[in-house]
Amino acid sequence: MKKNEQQFRDIRAYRVGWLLAVCDWLFAFPLLLIWAGKTTKGIRLDYLGDRKQIEADIRHGAFFMTNHRDIVLDSAWLSFLLRCRYFIRPFIGIGNNLFAYKWIEVLVRFNRCFVVKRGAGAHAQLENAKVLSAYIRHLRRQGKSIWLAQREGRAKDSNDVTQPSVLHMLTLGENDFFENVKTLNICPVSITYEYDPCDYLKAREMQLKRDNPRWRKRAKDDVESMRTGIRGWKGRVVYRLTPSINNEIDAMLAEHPEYREQPIHDQLQHACDIIDRHIHLGYEMYERGADFDQYIESRLAKIDLPDKDEAFLREKLIEMYNNPVINYKKAHEKDE
Repeated sequence: MKKNEQQFRDIRAYRVGWLLAVCDWLFAFPLLLIWAGKTTKGIRLDYLGDRKQIEADIRHGAFFMTNHRDIVLDSAWLSFLLRCRYFIRPFIGIGNNLFAYKWIEVLVRFNRCFVVKRGAGAHAQLENAKVLSAYIRHLRRQGKSIWLAQREGRAKDSNDVTQPSVLHMLTLGENDFFENVKTLNICPVSITYEYDPCDYLKAREMQLKRDNPRWRKRAKDDVESMRTGIRGWKGRVVYRLTPSINNEIDAMLAEHPEYREQPIHDQLQHACDIIDRHIHLGYEMYERGADFDQYIESRLAKIDLPDKDEAFLREKLIEMYNNPVINYKKAHEKDE
């Protein structure tokens, strides 16, 4: 390992070179195709806007920032789609809270995943963020592509809003926020599942947190979510690539040069708003027929809780499917 990479040894993806490509085509990709065939009506890679412009944006490496639905498959299928169409294999950020067993960490780090450390004290969190930020910049300087979700963990209610703390982490130690964001070359990606196989597990978590604010997920809960997400029915799945946000940042600063002098939390919000707009505009809209009510009731029946609040759980299940529609409509209204 090179000396300048020593500081990344606890979080870096393992380097296996040609072995990774062989394992992809012999094992990982066939498994993804099997899961796609058994649990979806098809997975489509699509584009929002000028496809040639998007392809130019990602040609020399991009930072793919997406909304987050499934722990495992969001990044795995995107990686598969990009590898097949553009021979891009992005590095993937994955939280260490998902490492219920040591072999999981070893396996994912051999598959171009780097570790996002969570759950430490305030001082340790800051140090971890600095190392992670430096590692991501190290990858981007090499022209590598990266995948990271727009927030820590999945949006349980599907109200996809970029967390300013994620962008703040990515730009730690840099003076010019907007120029540093542009060096990342962020290309937002919208992920839309027709049906979320983990929807009833997410609703269950919402009631548990409502009834006990101190409730925390256990390692086995994450394992169950991973298993359910992989095996559960998703219907139609669309990944929609959107252009790099760099041109919009330039246009925004040309119109509002005073933004460069604003406090960092305001600058972060401006960048988050652009990312959110891309993701919301990129949603695929699915028609919900009369049988959707029956679907909701079937998911409600799967929730096992001693003090089951059916009215609350039903509301949360419906909310998961309504929020993307609401955000999609708002984004298009603003765009007009």
